[in-house]
Amino acid sequence: MGQPVRRRDFITLVGGAVAAWPLAVRAQTSQRLGILMLAGAQSAKANGLLEAFVQGLKGYGWIDGQNVSFEYRFAEGKADALAKLATELVQSRVNAILTDSTPATHAAKNATRTIPIVMGAVLDPVASGFIASLNRPGGNITGMSILAPELPGKRLQLLTQTVPGLARVQVLANPTNPGTPLMLTQTQTAAQTLGVFVHVVEAATPDSLESAFAAIAAANAGALLVTQDVMFFNQHPRIVAFTAASHLPALFAEKLVVESGGLMAYGSSIPGSFRSAAAYVDKIFRGANPADLPVETPTTFELAINLKTAKALGLTFPLALLATADEVID
Repeated sequence: MGQPVRRRDFITLVGGAVAAWPLAVRAQTSQRLGILMLAGAQSAKANGLLEAFVQGLKGYGWIDGQNVSFEYRFAEGKADALAKLATELVQSRVNAILTDSTPATHAAKNATRTIPIVMGAVLDPVASGFIASLNRPGGNITGMSILAPELPGKRLQLLTQTVPGLARVQVLANPTNPGTPLMLTQTQTAAQTLGVFVHVVEAATPDSLESAFAAIAAANAGALLVTQDVMFFNQHPRIVAFTAASHLPALFAEKLVVESGGLMAYGSSIPGSFRSAAAYVDKIFRGANPADLPVETPTTFELAINLKTAKALGLTFPLALLATADEVID
């Protein structure tokens, strides 16, 4: 993999929402926003999230090249590159920084305690140490959390509705993710209510996934629940390939995984989260203190289903469940 991307020229958004502008034009803009992303510049994830954010910001009257300019830094999936990229943004004197993940927010926080930081999508900002509380963040960080108390239980319930007679579920979790303990507690609570036994298999790095796969396969469980984690998302082609080869029904957190062959996904809309993050940037540009802006948690969720994958697994989704799906892939 090449060096982390530092130039805005590598990102193109639908309809030209973000485009390269002459330096002379950008120098006349009144606000400068740094965008720090763990994702790669050419990734579908980055393009989709930034498209949603830029359109949201445009709704508040902020137009690239007119009254705002963007400074992009993409780590291309390399978490250890984020610290340097965050420092570059701070040194470039941006007015605020938008981050795409927990690792990116950590890097931004370590780089500055004064420049406002807006989280586009962070799992658990309190457990991560970014904010004091959801209602009163208290520092220079605010924005969007994508963790809701009902999510882990609902995901487990969806698996029981999909897999007849499901009794044992393997849960793939990253022990280094600050949001993991809460997710596992909520999952265990739901499992007791549903009468399902859950067993947690941990993987903290991409290199540890193969041993996790071996443990999951040996357990002979009826389904797999993949907890929400940026490393798991980045490695989702490997996880999807494993579940296909193992003939194992799996539920993910991100709709994009289903579009790549995963069986099903349930979670908050990450593009929607980035669209909502634009409201925070607007308020900060207009003088608001991030310490006083409550962090928003998701209220709407998306269910995506892949019928082709279901057929390969010999599963038939209940019609009632299909009727509630936001996206069904044939």
